[in-house]
Amino acid sequence: MLSLEGKTALIVGSKRLGSVVARRLAKERVDLAIAYRESVDEVSALISELAPQVDKIHLVQGDISVESDVERIISESVVELGRLWFVINLASDFSRTPVTELGGSEWDKAMSTAKGNYLIALYASNHMRNNSEITKGHILMFGDSAAGETPNRNYLPYLTAKASIDFMTRAFALELAGSGILVNAIAPGPVIRHPGMTEESWMKGVVSNTPLGRESSSEEIAELVVTLLRSETITGETIRVDSGSHLGGHLKSKRQ
Repeated sequence: MLSLEGKTALIVGSKRLGSVVARRLAKERVDLAIAYRESVDEVSALISELAPQVDKIHLVQGDISVESDVERIISESVVELGRLWFVINLASDFSRTPVTELGGSEWDKAMSTAKGNYLIALYASNHMRNNSEITKGHILMFGDSAAGETPNRNYLPYLTAKASIDFMTRAFALELAGSGILVNAIAPGPVIRHPGMTEESWMKGVVSNTPLGRESSSEEIAELVVTLLRSETITGETIRVDSGSHLGGHLKSKRQ
């Protein structure tokens, strides 16, 4: 298994769950580049918090649905960190829209997430191939547990985009295996309440209807990130951390 200390990682999407992952990697003394699209104040505060724990940390702005931005984000991260070992892509819009209100614009917005994951994996792997070790890098994407067999209502374009993450994970894993690059995904369940949902609706309508009756743990997801990045023979997997939601225990909330 790999030792993480002194390795380098690009984290794309550092709000909420991404910040938990960034803090966990900083504890392992992984040098970090953190890419963001908006919310510069929040990510700057995170950089200031983590800077004393790592040797190198860099902030880079860009839109991962824009190819030139992705090329610049990856190249700048390599220059600042020296080389690129890991990419953890958590960036995603989380649009909740009833099916009766959907149109083409909602689809296009959601598909930009799929495009961004594709572009990040493509450009990152091009740089990882230059690493000299047998295991040259690890790309970690984030899907959604509800993008599998048990979708939630009101998230059709979003979940369709997330469903593509599972396929891309397997396809990229196969394409990049010969280059020594691993590709995996994590599919969280109810870990982040949608801003348009009240706390009561979240707890009664979503969380309480999971088989375990609780939120997915951000800390457990961060620990799983560390475990996967240490591995050298796990690739092409999508691992669900969803309090059992994929088992169908949240079907009651879908009928409400």
